[in-house]
Amino acid sequence: MNDPLRLFPDLPEGTCIIDTHCHLDMNDYADDLDAVIERARQKKVEKIITIGIDLESSKKAVSLARKYPGVKASVGIHPHDLPFPAEGTYDDIVKLTVENREHIIGYGEIGLDYAKMYHPAEMQQLHFRIQLELAKTLDLPVIIHDRDAHEDVLRILEQCGPFPAGGVMHCFSGDYTMACKAIDLGFYLSIPGIVTFKNASSLREVVRKTPLTSLLLETDGPFLAPQPWRGKRNEPAYILATAACVADLCNIPLEHLAQATTANAIALFNPDLL
Repeated sequence: MNDPLRLFPDLPEGTCIIDTHCHLDMNDYADDLDAVIERARQKKVEKIITIGIDLESSKKAVSLARKYPGVKASVGIHPHDLPFPAEGTYDDIVKLTVENREHIIGYGEIGLDYAKMYHPAEMQQLHFRIQLELAKTLDLPVIIHDRDAHEDVLRILEQCGPFPAGGVMHCFSGDYTMACKAIDLGFYLSIPGIVTFKNASSLREVVRKTPLTSLLLETDGPFLAPQPWRGKRNEPAYILATAACVADLCNIPLEHLAQATTANAIALFNPDLL
């Protein structure tokens, strides 16, 4: 198909949507980033939060937020990219944030990843705690990465909380019981394109049962493209396919879903986000 946007539903005038988690700095977008951002704008994706996963990525995220009015940044160290033994990394993250506060609206993604175990669990947990405290010091909402580490993530969040600036469980992958626990801790659940996959029954149950006031939407681009683009590069415009699926699961109009999740993103990240 020459124009993949034709497969997406259109939002009515006055309605927009926010992609709360994307990695615009990655090489997958190097050749056509302007076009990617323009396609998002055409589909009324008014803001994209581009996510830092290490110091260099965080700097690139800030640079993109400076360049594109529709982009905001987060900073942080992903559990795959822990700073050990690079001393001073967290000082550099703090300095970057203080100097670019108007562009930075979140801390993360941070958390635990036991699927690939690039670093021992004990090291991941230590740096998770360090960064949760940094996020509180910087008064930024936390963006949580959790892969095959549900119990430890919840335990550490319980121990390190509360989080006055709030937070979100990025690319939520737990069951409804975990969803309830995360919401009780004051976290939003961010729903990715995985929800459109036929084998995503657990996530679909979470979406059906979770109050609309606790849901956000994300692409996690360039990863996790929704159907029918599964396995291809994801991009912010594709969030409309995810939104349409979530709206159907919630049995509400797409416009209502877009308005609610946009309001949630603004409440979490920044009242001046739009």
